[in-house]
This record gives sequence, structure tokens and C-alpha cells, in this order.
Amino acid sequence: MSFTTKIEVTKADDSRHSNRLRKTEFSLVQLKNTWKRRTEKCLSQNDKGRVSAAKIFESVTEHGHSWTVVSPIIFTYKVVQSQNLLDPSNDTLFSGHIRDPHQLEAFKSNTKPVKRFVVIDETVNNIYGSQVIKYFEARNVIYRILPLPTTEENKSMELVMKILEEVHRFGIDRRTEPIIAIGGGVCLDIVGLAASLYRRRTPYIRVPTTLLSYIDASVGAKTGVNFANCKNKLGGYIPPAAAFLDRSFIQTIPRRHISNGLAEMLKMALMKHKGLFELLETQGRFLLDSKFQSSNGLGDHKDAASVSTRVAIETMLEELAPNLWEDDLDRLVDFGHLISPELEMKVLPALLHGEAVNIDMSFMVYVSRERGFLTEEETARIIRCMLQLELPVWHETCTLSLIRKSLCERLQHSGGLVRMPLPTGLGHADIFNDTSDETLTRAFEKWYKELNSRDHAIHETMTLNLSQHV
Repeated sequence: MSFTTKIEVTKADDSRHSNRLRKTEFSLVQLKNTWKRRTEKCLSQNDKGRVSAAKIFESVTEHGHSWTVVSPIIFTYKVVQSQNLLDPSNDTLFSGHIRDPHQLEAFKSNTKPVKRFVVIDETVNNIYGSQVIKYFEARNVIYRILPLPTTEENKSMELVMKILEEVHRFGIDRRTEPIIAIGGGVCLDIVGLAASLYRRRTPYIRVPTTLLSYIDASVGAKTGVNFANCKNKLGGYIPPAAAFLDRSFIQTIPRRHISNGLAEMLKMALMKHKGLFELLETQGRFLLDSKFQSSNGLGDHKDAASVSTRVAIETMLEELAPNLWEDDLDRLVDFGHLISPELEMKVLPALLHGEAVNIDMSFMVYVSRERGFLTEEETARIIRCMLQLELPVWHETCTLSLIRKSLCERLQHSGGLVRMPLPTGLGHADIFNDTSDETLTRAFEKWYKELNSRDHAIHETMTLNLSQHV
């Protein structure tokens, strides 16, 4: 992944226009461990040094000099599905993050003791901690395992500082000894932020243990913590060296947390992939019951668990890879994330992240229907699918006042536009900035009237509505 950063330094405060302006573009060549500026004209083929992709643009006026630095920065990271990640015979967790074959060979032949600092969620540690220890001891790794209560309520800078203090005491090489995060999305976010701060950027590895983190948090670049009672107010965009995905972790999480992850999968289905929606519509309950454990293993690409997770990850990466630093604020992956941050934090810990996201999506489906983008039949199918996935479609705290407040805050941090992703069909979507308050009000009234009831009544109503349209 890459982006370009521009840094401008000006040796004058006078910004008045000058007709006498001289601009020069310089390339940068490394010669004997020092970098030299070269104009295109002077860039000689005899210069046997390394030419950087960075450029320096110098401007000279009667008022002074200014320099603009254009520096492409490239991040490369791996997302790897693997079976039996904690089996000592599996090299993935030990060296799977090393991409270069020569570096891998050097790593394997090096006699220096290998060190690994591992942050693991407390609950995950109770289940898998002994396996993690056996894995590293089998490979003679010097390790430190730090179990932490990585819950949404504890997602703070205090926990980041706790990690940094322990890393500092343990001591690691910031180039070759990545920090490993094992846990759900909160754990991955916190550790990612800590790693990005330690010596300005220490590599880290993500090992998701929940469905939500498997298809969402593990595949992107975001790190962060909550601040000032706002979700992920502090953070950055530093991807891991690698994310290692093993679906077997999902079999030990509660059913509610599997539903929680299915919300993010449904998000990608509604935005981008009708086939994934139809799979969730027909196989969603089976995925819940089976906890995403395939009877035929990872190699069978036809089973529902393999197909759904693969498509969810591929569609997510399609959206994230070209916009890793969110330079473009028009993002389909923000569907379900316009109202949910405010709702989730207000009722914390009553709603899980995916549950808040689904309530947001449920309302936005009604907005889409009100605008004529979805038919009654499509709306009924979506809500019924949500209910089959055992996700909430309404919450008493999600009032019209909260919705308006959330959208106003959205305007403030989205360049003055609401940038509202809405489904325009099953598996199709677009970004809209022209949804009126009247439309929101009508959609809310219908949403409240149809879904503000007990779950079994909703099931019956939506099933009846669907049968009338089929």
C-alpha cells in the first residue's frame, strides 16, 4: 500500500504573488551513504547510486525560498489464512511475516535467540494460553506473554501505556522482532497503536480470534483507542506486518459474538456482493450453528464458511487497499458506521460493536427504501436475514435525536458532507449527500412502527411481508 506525503517549508511570510518565480525539480540519488539532489538534466547514468522515488521541488521568489517534498511511502502486509496456527510444526506464527526469501533464509540460519512479545486477551489466554506457550517453547523462543482485559470499556491510552512499559522492560529489536496481538478487534487495535508508537514504528502481527476481527479489524490499517467518550478518537493508519487468520478460534467464542461478526459480513454483502447476501440468507443460520467450522477443512472452497469469509475479506480489501489512509472520505465500508459509534458508546456495554452497526444498517435500509432505492421485497429480505443472523434491528436508545446528532457530527469530520452509503439494490450501493431531514423523519417513523416490537413479532411480520412479495 502506498500514499504520497507533501511537506512544504517556506522561508518567507509574504504570500503576495510574484511574477519572478523559479521552480526546480530535484531527484535524489544515494551515493556512498549520502543523498544528493540532482535535476533531471544532471541525473547521469554514470550515477550508480540508488535513485529515490521522492522528489524535492524548490521555488525561489524575491521573497525567499520554499521547498515541497513529495515522498511516496509504501506499506506491504500479508493477510494469510492458515489452519492449526498454534501447532508447533506450523511456521506461520514464527516466520510467516517475512516476505523476502533471502531474509527468511537469513532468519532461519541465524543463531541469535528469537524473542517475541505477545499481548493476548485475558479470555483468549484462558483458553489458548498454554498452547501459545508450548508453541514458542518448542521453538526455543524467548517470550513474554501479557494477558490484558481488552474490552471496549478498557480501550484507552492507559492500556496502550501498559503495553509500552512492558515492551520496554522486555526489550525487542524494532526491525526484526514483531509484537504479536492475539484477540478480538479491541486487542488488535490497542496493540497496533502501541506498536506504532514504540520507537516510532515497530512491526506487529495480528491474530484475530473472533469472527468480527477475522473479517474486519485484521485486514485493514487502522489502530486506535477511545477518548473523551468517543469511539476510536485517537489512532493512526499503520498496517501490521501480517495478519494470520485461523477459523478454528471462532469455535470457542459465544454464539452472540458470532452474530456480532456476521453484521460486518452482511455489511459487505449489502454494499458489494449479492451472492454473499444470498449465501447469508440461506446459510446464515447454519454458519451460526456450526460456528464457521468446515467439515472438509480449509481446502474445500465450496463450503459456506470458506466462501463467506473469503468473499468478505476480498471485498473488504478491494475497498481498503486503494484508500488505506482514507484520503477519499467517500467509503462504502462506512455503511452502518454513521450512527453506530454514538449509539454504541452511549449504551456501553449493552451492545456489541456489530450489533450497533446492524441497528444503524437496519435504519439506513429504511432510508434507502424511503428514497426508492430498495423495494418492499428487498427491504423485507434484508431485515429477515438480519433476524435470522440473530442481530438486533432496533434499539430504544437509537432515537431520531441521536440520529440527527450523529449525522451532524459526521458532517464535521467528513469535509462538510454526510457521505451516506446506501444500498441501491441487493449487493449494490452508492454514496449520497442529499438525504433530506424529511426523508430521515419518514424513514424513522416507519422503522419505529415496523420494528419496535418483540423479536418473534418482527419475525412473523417480516415473513408475512416477504411472502406477499414473492
